[in-house]
Amino acid sequence: MMETVTTIYPVILPVSEADRRLKGRDKVKALSRLARFALMKSCEKSGLRLDDFPKNEKGVPLPVGGVHWSLTHKSDIAGGVAATLPVGMDLETIRPVSDALLAKVANDDEWQLAHGDRQKTFFRFWTAKEAVLKAVGKGMAGLSRCRVVEIVDDTRMMLTYDETRWPVAHFWFDGHVAALTPHHCEVSWTLIP
Repeated sequence: MMETVTTIYPVILPVSEADRRLKGRDKVKALSRLARFALMKSCEKSGLRLDDFPKNEKGVPLPVGGVHWSLTHKSDIAGGVAATLPVGMDLETIRPVSDALLAKVANDDEWQLAHGDRQKTFFRFWTAKEAVLKAVGKGMAGLSRCRVVEIVDDTRMMLTYDETRWPVAHFWFDGHVAALTPHHCEVSWTLIP
């Protein structure tokens, strides 16, 4: 029987210069390998064990022995997390985005909750929704059913997916933002240089 979770340990790693230069499938394999390494570090910190990384026919990670997991990567960063509850994690590099993309990620009611830099808020909304969609095992097809309902502060917000409330924690670092579904647990972010 799994112990009650009080802390979740997401791990984030930089992508090496050599791996950043890779192209196509080689790059995807390298990023996936790095994200799985981050996941194993999360397991170590959590006292959890994953010997396999099964996915369903849609590519959604399946829990193993009560351990849920999530991977994420971009060209220059990768991350992973393991927990005893459904978990989702996403990473993004902050960069300019178009007004059309701003409108796509959130509706007018959600934007009314936000104050300050719309570009930065876009990445909070995007990563939070992606983390929730990963936790519920849905892809971007579920985006219209995932809504921001409260912005608590710069690192916490509340979303709903089909009326179920999902807290999301954010972590800002070196021009990036990470989002995690923490289930009201403490979050201990690890950024490995």
